[in-house]
Amino acid sequence: MRPDEPLLHEDEPTLKQIASAIQGDQAAYQALYESFAAGVYRLCYSLVLDEADAEDVTQESFVYAFRCLKKYDPRKAAFKTWLYTIAVSRCRNVYRRRSLPLVRLSQLLFDVPAPVSEAPEACAARRAAVEAVAAALARLSPQLREAVVLRYGHGLAYREIAEVMGCPQKTAESRVRVAQEQLRHLLRYHGPSLLEELLRLA
Repeated sequence: MRPDEPLLHEDEPTLKQIASAIQGDQAAYQALYESFAAGVYRLCYSLVLDEADAEDVTQESFVYAFRCLKKYDPRKAAFKTWLYTIAVSRCRNVYRRRSLPLVRLSQLLFDVPAPVSEAPEACAARRAAVEAVAAALARLSPQLREAVVLRYGHGLAYREIAEVMGCPQKTAESRVRVAQEQLRHLLRYHGPSLLEELLRLA
């Protein structure tokens, strides 16, 4: 790469698959779908909280992405970030028109398996903690929930969150920070370490 050549945000194998897909290679389209579909679906379900809607949005996102594949610029963003931007935009059309049900949203964000030898009392306490976090997350605004899902559910950097949410990086950082503050307030009766433990394990 020349010193003045822009840095690419995607790895070479994915770029080759994208190039092949643009040329009409159906196997390349399938490979891209298999590589990224699970993450896109998980993101969609985290936001729309309905399996059927999440499946529909996932399919719509890939149809649009593949139709506009020539517009993807690896100098601007990773392919995953570009896909997530498309998916979030379509998720917003879904969850803006209806109330979000109270589900165990924290289980979509945090994988905190219980020890095999955990006693029933400890298991019940863990379940109560997860449900407390779920209830708190459900009370966040959609923007704050998006920021938390992208940051802790998918491990995106603030720069990537900003790209997906269509806002400045400082705004993305602020939304994550405000979400954490609100969650701490909502969970204050459950002990100050509950949220920190879950975020640390995410």
